[in-house]
Amino acid sequence: MDTEKKVDIKDLAMDLRLDIVYMPQDSDIYVESSELNRPGLQLAGYFEFFSHDRIQIVGKTEYNYFAKVDAKKREEILDKYFSYDIPALIITSGLAISPDFFEYAKKYNRVLLNTKMNTSKITSKLLSYLEARLSPTTTIHGVLVDVYGIGVLIKGDSNIGKSETALELVQRGNRLVADDSVEIRKQEDHKVVGTSPEILKYLLEIRGIGIIDVRSLYGVGAIKNSKTIDMVVYLEAWDSTKYYDRLGLDKDYEKILGINLEKLIIPVRPGRNTSMIIEVAAMNFRQKGMGYDAAYEFNNKLIDMIDKKSNDDE
Repeated sequence: MDTEKKVDIKDLAMDLRLDIVYMPQDSDIYVESSELNRPGLQLAGYFEFFSHDRIQIVGKTEYNYFAKVDAKKREEILDKYFSYDIPALIITSGLAISPDFFEYAKKYNRVLLNTKMNTSKITSKLLSYLEARLSPTTTIHGVLVDVYGIGVLIKGDSNIGKSETALELVQRGNRLVADDSVEIRKQEDHKVVGTSPEILKYLLEIRGIGIIDVRSLYGVGAIKNSKTIDMVVYLEAWDSTKYYDRLGLDKDYEKILGINLEKLIIPVRPGRNTSMIIEVAAMNFRQKGMGYDAAYEFNNKLIDMIDKKSNDDE
């Protein structure tokens, strides 16, 4: 798992097509926070609780207000503002950069960027970009399939049939996200999203056949680039000495990047249609998310029946 991530400001400027007004030479500048700061209070001279470790966004409101500040006060504020170790200052809406902004950015070697996008649009783009680049990630050996809208991560020992199960799920109308290696990213809304490494995208490895391209064979409707992982299915060889849940009342979870995901253990043996069982598991998961749990309903009916029989016997 990647615990420390950062984004090079040069990459950010290039990826988001920001105009570079000033960039210090021969220095690597990074941003490590996915949050942004609108320095309206700082341009008014208030620096307590200043979040200087974030990318700074100045829009029309702050810029036009600051234009009315007298020259001496502007110099004091800009000198103090740029003395903080800010990753970059972005001025939006195509506003013309005043010479004093450029002067103090150069004095303290701070990155100064400009964009024609309005403040709302660049803020939205920055938040999405930084979240994708900075959020915690991990890579897990397994197969990720979109089954009836439910993201199912299939895990298990080698040779248990994960890829073959995924292939049958695709043939049944479901969609492949990743085979063999699943790159997982945590989102701020307490979800984990899985994707495929670029080199393995749309590919399945089937022993005895080799590598197949699912998109070429089954069409674009059979693949998906990313999917929120909703549940984990672990395939294991059937063990007659082991107890397997028959009612669905026992809850098991697997933690991925700090998020608990419901986990099912499905025993595999000849004659069992594993892909069909996974489809039913996905539909049952969705039904429970809508408020109906067949196992609990059955258990409650059973308890009511036992209580009624006990009362009748009395």
